[in-house]
Amino acid sequence: MSRRTASLLRSSSLSPLDLAVHRALLGAMLALPVAGVLQVQPAWAQSVAAQHDFAIGAGSLESALNSFAATTGVSVSYSPETVRGLQSPGVSGQLSADEALARLLADSGLQVSRQASGNYSLLPAPEVGSALQLDTTSITGNGLGETTEGTGSYTTGSTSTATGLPLSIRETPQSVSVITRQRMQDQNLTQLTDVVRQTPGLTLSQSGGNGGDNSGIYSRGFKVENYQIDGLQVLDSNYESPAQSNDMALYDRVEVIRGATGLTNGVGTPGATLNMVRKRPTSEFKGSVSVSGGSWDYRRGEVDVGGPLTESGNLRGRFVAAYQESDSYVDYLSQRKDVFYGVIEADLTPDTLLTFGMDSQSDDYDGHARNGLPLFNNDGTRADHDESDSAAARWAYSERSAVSAFATLEHNLTERWKAKLTLNQRRSEYDELSGYAGGNNYAPGADPASVVFYANRWKAKPVQDSFDLNLAGSFDLFGLEHDAIVGYSRQKTDYRTPAYTWWRDPVTGDFPVIGDIYRWDGKTPGKLDLQAYGRIDYEEEQDAVHGSTRLRLTEDLSLILGARVIDWNNKIRTEYYDGTPSDLSDRGETGVVTPFAGVVYDIDDIWSVYGSYTSIFKPQDYKTLTGAYIDPLKGVGYEVGSKAAFFDERLNLGIALYQIEQDNLAVSLGDGQLAPDGSQAYRAESGTKTRGFEVEVTGELAPDWQASASFSRNIVQDADGNKLNTNIAQNTAKLFTSYTLRSLGNGLTFGGGVNWQSEIYSDNTGPLGVRFTQGDYALVDAFARYPLTEQLNATLNLNNLLDEEYYTSTSSSYYGAPRNATLGLRMDF
Repeated sequence: MSRRTASLLRSSSLSPLDLAVHRALLGAMLALPVAGVLQVQPAWAQSVAAQHDFAIGAGSLESALNSFAATTGVSVSYSPETVRGLQSPGVSGQLSADEALARLLADSGLQVSRQASGNYSLLPAPEVGSALQLDTTSITGNGLGETTEGTGSYTTGSTSTATGLPLSIRETPQSVSVITRQRMQDQNLTQLTDVVRQTPGLTLSQSGGNGGDNSGIYSRGFKVENYQIDGLQVLDSNYESPAQSNDMALYDRVEVIRGATGLTNGVGTPGATLNMVRKRPTSEFKGSVSVSGGSWDYRRGEVDVGGPLTESGNLRGRFVAAYQESDSYVDYLSQRKDVFYGVIEADLTPDTLLTFGMDSQSDDYDGHARNGLPLFNNDGTRADHDESDSAAARWAYSERSAVSAFATLEHNLTERWKAKLTLNQRRSEYDELSGYAGGNNYAPGADPASVVFYANRWKAKPVQDSFDLNLAGSFDLFGLEHDAIVGYSRQKTDYRTPAYTWWRDPVTGDFPVIGDIYRWDGKTPGKLDLQAYGRIDYEEEQDAVHGSTRLRLTEDLSLILGARVIDWNNKIRTEYYDGTPSDLSDRGETGVVTPFAGVVYDIDDIWSVYGSYTSIFKPQDYKTLTGAYIDPLKGVGYEVGSKAAFFDERLNLGIALYQIEQDNLAVSLGDGQLAPDGSQAYRAESGTKTRGFEVEVTGELAPDWQASASFSRNIVQDADGNKLNTNIAQNTAKLFTSYTLRSLGNGLTFGGGVNWQSEIYSDNTGPLGVRFTQGDYALVDAFARYPLTEQLNATLNLNNLLDEEYYTSTSSSYYGAPRNATLGLRMDF
């Protein structure tokens, strides 16, 4: 946690009876299988008599207290209803924390109570205007750290996804974006793909149903294949797409590191890493219940409750549940989802924290299409499909689920060094019966409206076991403090799956044909009973030792060095039921080193400049026309930029320029070019270069005003300078902002934004091999939230307000969602 940052803690007080009821209720909920991650919250004592330079203007008391906490590091806890609607005269000048707090609370009718821990709580005074009494004592200051829940902020104070070190965004020599809990609530971002659409520098190229293998997330022109949960890599063994089905109910935030992240992942593309960080138990009781409904029969409910389970608070828990049902703007498509999450933290000793818990998610779709309808008719004319037209058979489905059990033991060896052991097991399951009208009928004399129908099935139960042990802390050298982390990690994923083949007409041996796609009702052919021809056994392992350190060469100059040494192995064995000899693919890499180097120079208290270097290594599952795997992707990435942190790091600005050089980049051979197993065929392109720049500003522009604005430009070229990956937008701009107007009734929060992307295109599409282009477009969203009472608020979200019609990719007629709305009610207690 950064020592320069500060946060404000909120709490609610309970009567003994309420507290007993709460503990009984939460304890019963957590009797279900639970799991969690642990986090020791260190505290740094400081004297309240210290002088601070205050410049807090008059305004809402809540904003004033936020600024006070950021300036002093003093932790002040309160329930939101205690300060709602109250104003503060502000404070300025050199004052102690006591003096400043007294002035901020003048005539507020509040008094300060000191807790046993040394923290302060705000409580209503016995009489309005009562004198404020403050004792001079040591209090706890917690920085605006990693946890974003309850801060109301669109940014965070610390992230470790890039280097493993707990650095602020400004201190990290790579491009970092964070979608916080407040941002998710404001925009109703309930799915990971919702978060992706709003994240700077990320694009979603979707030519099929959500979470399918034709729905890819891209960053800097490359597909994102690195997903983490609480910093542990999800090793899904050649089927990472279901990770997109993650529901956001159980996460505090999503940290996104753009560029190569070999230091923390080992293997991976230079696109980005998405790290989903779970919610933690709260030290004070709090909870919420929410319901929402919207377009296409969207219905969702959430419950979230947490707090201490014992009188002393040394045992804390949290329980989260969500259920969702909806139809879609796409014909036949519907979704059902349920989520459960439980976590318990136990202070075994003052220096030892144990966390244990579980989470469970299921995501089921009916009418799920692996791909969209063809863009062209068989005679080369443009197809004329509506936004609602589906390529899926009515009986097609996709069922996905995952259950994770995990435990963490964290021990403070000294005041400055901490050891952490994390164990995790993730049991996933997916069953997808795919049937879709997705290809042009190239047969001689074919009707222009006839379409080829494809059907197949994928079914497996992957199990991933993860082990991570690290030692992190700080040390003094040459009169300066430095940071370091060393560790060992291991992930292993294995599963068995029936091997199915693409269904063909038993008489002709050809793919079936739908005679007129414009009159197709999705019922023919009928539901297929596909029979497996064999069994495939997958096994993937990754072992790594890693270390990184931040060396402060001067007070203003830091050098960050690190490396990861990887052993990787992937075995795929196919056994045939007809007696054909089995096939074995056994690929491995040993002792692969992925180094990282970065330098950060603080120009002043606000601005810094940085540069970084990292290597790229990624074994690939893409195949050539002969069926051979393309060699591992290798390369290097360079990045330079400048960052700034304003208003005590509540507003972060980043500017980055980067270049990525790669060999063995997999490039699709185009429509109809298939490997022997029926998958898309690729070729390896070496000497490729990717260049671009990004600008992002996120956080608090002024009290009650949050915003996020970004622009990204990226160009991928081969060794001859020809453009690659043109189906991914070269330029994107994203803006979203929210403002709370406290003078209107109980306080109205409203906002909106726009996402724009430049044109995308693909060559050699359709029967005539022409270029298909989706022009640039902009999507406008808006929202408003109003507190009906102190605890109940209503939120209205409007998406694609201007009802823009657009294709989400250049490979099929798959449209983005038209204008839609959601109305929700949330009760906090």
